[in-house]
Amino acid sequence: MKTDPKAAEPLYTPENYSPEESLGRLIADASRRILAGFDDEMASQGMGITGAQWVILMRIARGCASTAAELCRFGHCDTGSMTRMLDRLEEKGLIRRVPSSKDRRVTHLELTDAGQELLPHLPPVAIKVLNAHLKGFTREELEQLKGFLNRIRANSEPSA
Repeated sequence: MKTDPKAAEPLYTPENYSPEESLGRLIADASRRILAGFDDEMASQGMGITGAQWVILMRIARGCASTAAELCRFGHCDTGSMTRMLDRLEEKGLIRRVPSSKDRRVTHLELTDAGQELLPHLPPVAIKVLNAHLKGFTREELEQLKGFLNRIRANSEPSA
């Protein structure tokens, strides 16, 4: 497979770099706005959780994370802020902490019955918010955008 020689050229240079238009800034801004959309939508529906809490509940429910440490690694956040977030979810009766029977240093997280009852209402929030942010995009453009973002993600993985 041939590679395009232009693809090896640096895309950012001192002459064309603008912090306001940098890829990282644009992705971070889009991410913040989508998360704010989650906050607004869940507030309008009286769900009583934030977008960040939505992410945690979904990760626990889907088996992608079962400890605070796993959630911290996924969310790139410190243990203190994660503990506070988990405390709030526990106070709302949506999660519970369960000590590990194999390692007393580990505490597992699971959804309570109330968390399980809330679960089916979470994906429609994502669908509504994402569709609002993708207004004017075609399905092909969405697939292309996802492909580009997956390439960026793959480029950021440590080399084997």
